[in-house]
Amino acid sequence: MSTTSSNSGYDYALYRYTPSIPAAAIFAGVFLILSILHLIQLARSRAYFFIPFVVGLLFECAGYIARIFSHFNTTALGPYIVQTMLILVAPPLFAASIYMTLGRVVVKLDAEDKSIIPVRFLTKIFVVGDIVSFLLQCGGGGYMAAGTLSAMDTGANIVVGGLVVQLLFFGFFVIVSAVFHWRARRQQLNISDSYSVQPQGFMNCMTWVSVMYALYAACFLILVRSVFRVVEFVEGNSGFIMRREYLLYIFDACLMSLTGIVLVIVFPGHLFPGSGNKRDSELPLVSTEHGFNYAEQKSTR
Repeated sequence: MSTTSSNSGYDYALYRYTPSIPAAAIFAGVFLILSILHLIQLARSRAYFFIPFVVGLLFECAGYIARIFSHFNTTALGPYIVQTMLILVAPPLFAASIYMTLGRVVVKLDAEDKSIIPVRFLTKIFVVGDIVSFLLQCGGGGYMAAGTLSAMDTGANIVVGGLVVQLLFFGFFVIVSAVFHWRARRQQLNISDSYSVQPQGFMNCMTWVSVMYALYAACFLILVRSVFRVVEFVEGNSGFIMRREYLLYIFDACLMSLTGIVLVIVFPGHLFPGSGNKRDSELPLVSTEHGFNYAEQKSTR
């Protein structure tokens, strides 16, 4: 096991255990399958705002593949840094697609007045926060690549800062989403959930409300995972979590795979087909006898 000693005799180990091949292989396979399923859904719906989510799933897959290489050489810095960075920065990519989904829900329902943040700023604010979190976590992971004890400690502190930024923005996002959802339902904007689609996916029927609940579930899973990673890095390299590999799989791999499963079952792109077409995404939905429809019929364009 590779260690770097400080003057006080403190040892920094890349791993406090030998990474498990079966566990890493299982989750690499899980994330690869989820990536394929999301790509299929994305291709069918042309919901290009979900590309960051797919990239995040591929990062997770590559990260766990890197852990397999670490099993054979726990002193190799390359695989260690790759798995650390890719597994760390995947959730901010998930978050980017989640943030953009809420903005589309607000626009499609023509319900900007129900949101506590103007829709023109809604996605921008959260995506900017997401980018800051992403860059801090990437920077922290990259700083750790220097391999010295000082660099490892400083890099870990930067990663913690990125995770805290992610937690703050995610927490605020949940509040904004819940307030919008409550206001929309209270004012019976769509109390019967009549705006629905028949997706070419796993669900027979999907509504904007079901998408909101899927977003809540995904946010909860990512929040729990982020709290776990903050505690892990605050405890330090010799902490309780760093010494127990199974905790990584329970509170990171399992939770992130569940996030992918939730959003492949309730895939938001089916509610916004062709969202790569800006004209369609900007058209509000208005109440009709049969539910909701575009304010302007496509056939008249």
